[in-house]
Amino acid sequence: MDTQNPPRLPPVMPVQALPQGLVRCHVCGLVCEHVSGVHRLPCPRCHAALHPRQPDSRSQSWAFLLTALLLYLPANLLPVMYSSFAGHRGENTILGGIAEFWASGSYGVATVIFIASVVVPCAKFLILGGLLLAAGKGQAKIRVRRARMYRLTEYIGYWSMLDVMVVALVAALVQFPGFSTAEPRTGIVFFGAVVIFTLLAAMKFDPRLIWENNKNE
Repeated sequence: MDTQNPPRLPPVMPVQALPQGLVRCHVCGLVCEHVSGVHRLPCPRCHAALHPRQPDSRSQSWAFLLTALLLYLPANLLPVMYSSFAGHRGENTILGGIAEFWASGSYGVATVIFIASVVVPCAKFLILGGLLLAAGKGQAKIRVRRARMYRLTEYIGYWSMLDVMVVALVAALVQFPGFSTAEPRTGIVFFGAVVIFTLLAAMKFDPRLIWENNKNE
């Protein structure tokens, strides 16, 4: 027997729960027996309706994602903040505010706003859209990468409200009557809606669809 080059064993496919007649409760996490052909069977512990996949997961996630994408346009085109400083008044969009912060030497604030308002939303649009298009397709290694990308969207979603928080903080701090003022404008409402809808899109996407070999939800 050749000890230097041992024979390669075929890869062992992981055992999936659904073909084994098992389903996990999406509320309490209890693993329950799945009866084929019976829908909305209650969980014995929390009495929530059991289903192998979130109902209409893909269609609802697409709806929230496309809504967020449409709202992202006015969020960038409309002014997000009105500022008045030493007699100079003006309204700034997100990109205009980033440019002003950068020009004034506030590189850290400009970088934070750019990441929160441009990099994070665009990354979520691309990742979620790619996951929805490619769910249930590809080899095992590719699916592992997609699962990691999905977890990444969940992680960066917590930082999506940074831009809204920066505008609120600036509006609260820069208030000197007769000298300088700052007020939020309509654009920040649209951007807040973008954050909410992208979070809903990520929540509605069932990551178990990544591992399926068909398109059924």
